[in-house]
Amino acid sequence: MATLELRHLRYLLAVAERGNFTRAAEELHISQPTLSQQIKQLERALDVQLLDRTGRTVRLTDAGAVYVDHAQRALRDLAAAERAIHDVQDLSRGHLRLGVTPTFTAYLVGPLIAELHTHHPRIGLTMTETTQDGIEAALLADDLDLDLGIAFTGPHLPGITATPLFTETLSLVAATQHNRTPPEPLGVRALQVRELALLSGDFATRGHIDAYLAEHRVAPRIAVEANSIQALTEIVQRTTLATVLPDAITHDHPHLTPIPLDPPLPTRSVALLSREGAYRSAAGRAFAQLTHSLVRARGYAPPS
Repeated sequence: MATLELRHLRYLLAVAERGNFTRAAEELHISQPTLSQQIKQLERALDVQLLDRTGRTVRLTDAGAVYVDHAQRALRDLAAAERAIHDVQDLSRGHLRLGVTPTFTAYLVGPLIAELHTHHPRIGLTMTETTQDGIEAALLADDLDLDLGIAFTGPHLPGITATPLFTETLSLVAATQHNRTPPEPLGVRALQVRELALLSGDFATRGHIDAYLAEHRVAPRIAVEANSIQALTEIVQRTTLATVLPDAITHDHPHLTPIPLDPPLPTRSVALLSREGAYRSAAGRAFAQLTHSLVRARGYAPPS
């Protein structure tokens, strides 16, 4: 009986994905006869036909489809095991996969990555900007798309753990005036006559703003909608338009000034998201510690 080895699984998955021995062999950098022989060894070891070779496209048999499903999970588990083994505690190497909702790329991600690179330059980072639903789904996925996420507290998918980081406040944001006198709070009714540039409706922040305006029965004058916070900050500092954004964004933009609204917009609690019970790598632990230190150093309001 032939011995089953990991390469057999990888070869089978390649053929199943490509539907063709020649293309799979090219991808694997082996000859087509060698690949065909290896798949036959696997079928002999299992005593079952895994591939239907009779058509123009190679297809999985019913048994093959079941086996591939389990093989994929086994290889994912082995990849996670390898990461755990090679995750050295002195952080001389490592990799972190982070998901963030778009708002945080405007004021939090840059300083965080700078801190990570300064303190742990050998840790690689893959960052994905997506929706909160997308972050939670990726954290729960078997294919280990993400290690950590930064989003908001609130109802979460089962299996998600949220560790509060800070409280985010939002205000009206306008171009800084030359006199730099701290602005007085602006009544919400004034937004009915002031032209605004707001995030587009696919942003959670826009939904937060719309709910606030609807609660106070204010119909805003929206002159510009944009799906980029950077675009909004550029527009606002060069025009008389105002926008609504987290106060923290103005910390790094001296040409922008937050104007408190009366009544204020409801605050939001920012959290570090992870999968409940998931292995937390040394890189992940270091990043979480840096994140807590950074939000304290920048003076963000503690979580409520």
